[in-house]
Amino acid sequence: MPDPMPGYDVAELRALDRQHVWHPYGPMPGRQEPLVVESASGVRLRLAEEAHGQRELVDGMASWWAALHGYRHPVLDEAVRGQLDRMSHVMFGGLTHEPAVRLSAKLVEITPEPLQHVFLSDSGSVSVEVAIKMCLQYWKSVGQPRKQRLLTWRGGYHGDTWQPMSVCDPDGGMHSLWSGRLPEQVFADAPPTGYDAEPDEAYVRHLREVIARHADEVAAVIVEPVVQNAGGMRFHSPGYLRVLRELCDDYGVLLVFDEIATGFGRTGTLFASEHAAVSPDVLCVGKALTGGYLSMAATLCTTRVAEGISSGEVPVLAHGPTYMGNPLAASVACASIDLLLSQDWQGEIKRLETGMRDGLGELVGTPGVKDVRVLGAIGVVQLDHDVDMAAATRAAVREGVWLRPFRDLVYTMPPYVTNDEDLARICRAVGAAAREG
Repeated sequence: MPDPMPGYDVAELRALDRQHVWHPYGPMPGRQEPLVVESASGVRLRLAEEAHGQRELVDGMASWWAALHGYRHPVLDEAVRGQLDRMSHVMFGGLTHEPAVRLSAKLVEITPEPLQHVFLSDSGSVSVEVAIKMCLQYWKSVGQPRKQRLLTWRGGYHGDTWQPMSVCDPDGGMHSLWSGRLPEQVFADAPPTGYDAEPDEAYVRHLREVIARHADEVAAVIVEPVVQNAGGMRFHSPGYLRVLRELCDDYGVLLVFDEIATGFGRTGTLFASEHAAVSPDVLCVGKALTGGYLSMAATLCTTRVAEGISSGEVPVLAHGPTYMGNPLAASVACASIDLLLSQDWQGEIKRLETGMRDGLGELVGTPGVKDVRVLGAIGVVQLDHDVDMAAATRAAVREGVWLRPFRDLVYTMPPYVTNDEDLARICRAVGAAAREG
């Protein structure tokens, strides 16, 4: 990575940041000084100034799980540059263009049958908003307007906009502030943990009872398949997805899978629902869709859902983001998907999984550690106490790694291109953060 050539004073930048910039999940003004990133390449973030003895950090977060191929990848850079020579954006209402059409066709090709139709949007939360709108409008269009509620299980997280907040965990989630104001949805108990565990019959009965009791008013069940991510990084048996598919079919309820975090290989299959060999009626993807380059998400649905909406009194899906189908984002998304599928991505995920099982496994039984779990390119250390984020972050940075712990979790979801040496460094940093956090 080249030496930085900043055209700014770092101290001035920090002062302006503190005065004007509201960072995610933080107060205004901020209480912690963010590190200033000058550039990024491969799996490394180059800081504008040294922090805790380090000038470069291995990114153990893949920029909130999106940068599958790392930074400044020549294939993805070229996709953006080439599209800039044609057009950076054009409205999608009444117009179309090759990048968006090719991306939509590609998504249909790689996602489970029978998903056939693609609505492009700007972010994961919006893709969930669109999914919910699809489900509510479907039932209204087919003459069952009472089906207006959503059903999910506790422990989930689906985004920060209004309807997605209503299906996040109502107690342990980040949105309890809005209790009593959000739409009241139906919550089943959280699924029992353990990817390899057989489905618990008592829990299966519980799911059936809850869905049966509310079937007349529930439009859709929405869950994160296999991994509940920002709600607690919990893994559950794929068998529960098969149970949900059967129950939704039995009781006339649509099924929505939120694969914003798990899509594009993160759990070891291209989409997490493939662990269960089932398909939803509606699927949300985002984050890694563009390889971490630009914000874009997509909501896919079956022909049944699309035709149901189109047969209604209002035969359109009344949603239209300004930057819908952005050509730059669509072009780099196509390039990212092609790049992923052109490689032995499953072998790389298995290599990362093995490395994290070995590296993080050393923390099992150490003081303060409640659980260690790994699935695909996800490694999680759960503490027996809430993490001190500032202390844990400092410990990781001293090891030359960027991590972002939360609640009682120190975890990593690294870029797929992370080599064995850097992965070992990430595991050491997770250990340091767990000990000092």
